[in-house]
Amino acid sequence: MIKQQFEISAGYKKWTNILLGVGGLAFVLGVVFLGMSKDELAQTRFWSVLLQNSTFFLLVVNASMFFIGVTTLAMGGWQMAFRRVPEAISSVVPVFSVLALLVFVGLIFGNRHDIYHWLDKEHVAHDPILKGKTAFLNPTFFMVWTVVTLSLWSFVGAKMRKLSSQADENMDQETSKKFIWNNTVWAAVFIVFFALTVASTIPWLWLMSIDAHWYSTMYSWYTFASTFVAGMSLVALFVVYLKNQDYLEYVTEEHLHDLGKFMFAFSVFWTYLWYSQFMLIWYANIPEETIYFKPRLQGAYRGIFFLNLIINFVLPFLLLMKRGSKRNYTSMTFVAVLIILGHWVDFYQMVMPGTMHEHYSLGWFEFGMLIFYAGLIMYFVGRGLSKKPLLAVHHPFVKESLIHHT
Repeated sequence: MIKQQFEISAGYKKWTNILLGVGGLAFVLGVVFLGMSKDELAQTRFWSVLLQNSTFFLLVVNASMFFIGVTTLAMGGWQMAFRRVPEAISSVVPVFSVLALLVFVGLIFGNRHDIYHWLDKEHVAHDPILKGKTAFLNPTFFMVWTVVTLSLWSFVGAKMRKLSSQADENMDQETSKKFIWNNTVWAAVFIVFFALTVASTIPWLWLMSIDAHWYSTMYSWYTFASTFVAGMSLVALFVVYLKNQDYLEYVTEEHLHDLGKFMFAFSVFWTYLWYSQFMLIWYANIPEETIYFKPRLQGAYRGIFFLNLIINFVLPFLLLMKRGSKRNYTSMTFVAVLIILGHWVDFYQMVMPGTMHEHYSLGWFEFGMLIFYAGLIMYFVGRGLSKKPLLAVHHPFVKESLIHHT
């Protein structure tokens, strides 16, 4: 019997509740002992960790909608056997958008210039570099563009998921053509706006402006590569889980193999961007450029800096190089978890050196927020998977996925 409707198992609920419970407790303790502390460094740590996790996990779940968008525009059908998985993951975008917005409201209206130096008006007035960037590094532009971005990500994603539901019903030839056209139009809208945000402006505002004296033309692509490969790893984790629970009957080793190709390819792409950004700055040795890497390469974050490269390039490269490893549930699960954790560490070293400086901290609150967001993903993705059949049986391209082979 084909299991087309996902039912949340007792085991799934148990682990979701454990993660939410532990993570929720960490958050409450963080508010009490860090956020409400009179120690300014503790407050900085609190807001830095919230910024790291809210931006990272929002961009990771939003990567699923990017995957849906590009495969739709490419008229791809191979992913249809598991498309409801990235759809369910992308349904978390509105929730994480609200959480991220709350963090940004706290930072901007709380005048947290320990996180964003450009919030200190008096300092900006005497700083020629920051003064020259005030056209976009100001609270009004930051908040307006953030709200517009989060709203459109959520709206267009919801529109595409609603369109997808039509594939659960019978469609004649004319209806199929209209269905494909509507999907293509909305996918194009999303990809264009994605390019204007994730591939350009949003990483500048949310993350690069932490180190406002420094900039890199590769930064947004670097951020995209980091979150997209983590997003594809998250899709692979849920696909493997559902297969182990006897769902997704039409998903084969061929589909898993292609997900593994994405994980392998974008791990290499991320490394290419990492090397290109770092090597050029190191070779030129210009003070206003090396200022970003000095605390990461020579300071308290030196270990994280090199660990980042090992976890996100060396291990995925070696473990996913063989064809068989991309078709094996165990190896794919291990590498997927490794990549997600690795790029969480990547975001840690993108945020913390610019806010905490030499006061290195990687303890209970950092890992507590990681656990909390993992629990939120399990909860909302599980709920999203249970709302619709796991296969859109009347989608015009579904046959292509059922006979897919690499």
